[in-house]
Amino acid sequence: MALVTVKVPLARENGCHMLRHVYASTLLHAGEPIKAVSAYLGHADAGFTLRTYTHLLPGSDDRTRNAVDAMLGVTDVEPAAETGVSAQVSDGSSG
Repeated sequence: MALVTVKVPLARENGCHMLRHVYASTLLHAGEPIKAVSAYLGHADAGFTLRTYTHLLPGSDDRTRNAVDAMLGVTDVEPAAETGVSAQVSDGSSG
């Protein structure tokens, strides 16, 4: 067996169960909805899938920031020397 050859312990976390986690994390990283991943894994409850993999959901902080920035018309965010954040707010004009 390949795992024995490379001296990987024969344990649940190194076999098919690990492959399920790799599969789920790959799908989540690609933006697949948690409900779909739950169905693909055969989980009866999407909440279980969410609790198990919530730490793998990609970029929710960035998506939240971007959504609020878009709502407020913020176009460029660069660190400022004093406050740590500097933002340019669009006034709707093109010039």
